[in-house]
Amino acid sequence: MPAVASAGAAKQPAISDAEIYDRIVSAILDHHLPPGTKLVEDRLATAFGVSRTRIRPVLVRLANEQVVTLTPNRGAAIAQPTEQEAREVFEVRRMIEPTLVQRFIDRATGADMAALVACIDEEEAARAANDMRRAIRLSGEFHFRIAEGAGHQTLLRILRELTSRTSLILMTYSPTQARERYEATACGCREHRALLDAIRLRDAREAAQRMVDHLTRVESHLHFPTAEAPQPDLISLFGAPQPA
Repeated sequence: MPAVASAGAAKQPAISDAEIYDRIVSAILDHHLPPGTKLVEDRLATAFGVSRTRIRPVLVRLANEQVVTLTPNRGAAIAQPTEQEAREVFEVRRMIEPTLVQRFIDRATGADMAALVACIDEEEAARAANDMRRAIRLSGEFHFRIAEGAGHQTLLRILRELTSRTSLILMTYSPTQARERYEATACGCREHRALLDAIRLRDAREAAQRMVDHLTRVESHLHFPTAEAPQPDLISLFGAPQPA
């Protein structure tokens, strides 16, 4: 007679709201959910095996963090940041990340340093493989690990939100030409290594300045449209050709 699995073994543990949130944020950071993607509640509920009432609070939380937009009668979608929002994100990051890196220097262990090295190594490998999505995510992880090691929970939460929004900004405004994307990402790796050198020397002032310079350079590589694209002329597009 075949063995009967216990009820506990057959039933999967319910996913928490925090796990749903984390998986959506991870998908954004991995560029699987580009700006403008519609987040249909029914489909999310099916994907996570929960009711729609469990999905709604998660989307509200993401909307409060400006990662998702909620529009009446149209539902939720991944946010599409404006140029002003992008500028503000980098401005705030330049305010808080020098403080975080200085606190990291005061508290960092050998394991913390090793984690930063691993991030940079993986980022360079992703760049070499032309996997820009992964390179951007690892770049964000490098900054987030510094924030974790700094031990400032409030700034850590703020940076987590800003990292998600930065990923959307880079997806929206990064250079379209392959060569420019390659150079921008390569510079990021070199600057991370230069920042790590200052951290290893326990030079808080130099590390803070390198952090500011790095974030400024990343912002400088964004390409914002100078004018709204002209609307196509529908008559010319679809009309019958005129006789010669």
